[in-house]
Amino acid sequence: MVLLRGLDIRSCLGGPEKSVTAHSLHWRFGLVLGASWVLCACGPKPPPAPARIAVTAVRLVAHPITIAQQYAAEMEASNTVEIRPRVGGVLEHQAALEGQAVGVGEILFEIDSQPYRAALAQAEAQLAQAVAARANAAQDLARAKPLSQLDALSQRELDAAEAADAATQAQVRAAQAGVDTARLNLGYTTVRSPIAGIMSRALIRVGGLVTAYTTLLTTVYQTDPLYVNFSVGEQRLLELQRELGRAPDQRNPSKKRFHLYLADGTEYPEPAQLNFLDAAVDQRTDTLPVRLTVPNPRRLLRAGQFVRVSVETSAGADSLEVPQRAVQQLQDKTFVWIVDGAGRAQTRDVKMGSRTASDWIVDSGLAAGDLVIVDGVQKLKAGIAVDVQLNSDVASPAS
Repeated sequence: MVLLRGLDIRSCLGGPEKSVTAHSLHWRFGLVLGASWVLCACGPKPPPAPARIAVTAVRLVAHPITIAQQYAAEMEASNTVEIRPRVGGVLEHQAALEGQAVGVGEILFEIDSQPYRAALAQAEAQLAQAVAARANAAQDLARAKPLSQLDALSQRELDAAEAADAATQAQVRAAQAGVDTARLNLGYTTVRSPIAGIMSRALIRVGGLVTAYTTLLTTVYQTDPLYVNFSVGEQRLLELQRELGRAPDQRNPSKKRFHLYLADGTEYPEPAQLNFLDAAVDQRTDTLPVRLTVPNPRRLLRAGQFVRVSVETSAGADSLEVPQRAVQQLQDKTFVWIVDGAGRAQTRDVKMGSRTASDWIVDSGLAAGDLVIVDGVQKLKAGIAVDVQLNSDVASPAS
């Protein structure tokens, strides 16, 4: 119609200088009107409706879920004994091999015993002298008593005989104690293991001088059973308390089985049991120290070795989980894309719990039957229409 405003009607009718019949005028006017209709039909059209975005979604179904919590742990010997000599002297012999198993009372080292044998002989001689003196004093007292009754011996002399007899008795006891001490010291020259375990490296070689109660000869580790030390978070402790209905402790241990995994990923075959829970939470890390015991009959485990402890926990009979790739996190906000009843994409704020192998357990924000978009979220906007394809190859079954 804009073009018609600039069109000279007179030129369309042949100009003023020409005579126009009524028929030709009517024909030409129709031609102009038809042209205007053609021009109007070629104007701008309204934009087409946007195409639906193709996405893959999963329909949430409530079902029982078991969570495997894993913790880094360190092995510890159930008993560790530092072997120190009780007598000093020159180390004469090493009887046990380093790194080998030793039994209770097995000989580990021998210290030069000659000085202690001589000391024992000297103590025994002193005992013999004391015994002889005691016998002489007893005889003197036995003779003095009848004479005192006949007034042939003064009271003073009788008292002296009795005192001499008591003194010799004390000398005998002291000499006997000296013999016992010398015999003990001689026995201490043979250093024995007080426990059954593994002997560590010898720190003093044969010929070295050792000092009583000071020199460290070696260490024996009791490795059957072994302790497994790790720490659980305060939140996990509260979950365990709610699950058990009481505070867990070593007197009422959990019936759960603790699985141990070695550094190469293999599972240790022997079962571990809860042995100790510390009385206080570590304020620096907000964790509670936990200790397990595990049998080690074949000595596959050693003190100081690092393992992973896996504990299976039930998340509930009607739990929900979504694939981890479906969960979006932006600063402090966690959300997923869902498909509403009108077939449009919407965001839903959620609170997530523990993670499983490839899924994430939902604490709140979703319900059974919700359609959660798993793939194709990059092109989504709130309210956009989506073309949904259900995916059954994820942990949350689609139906």
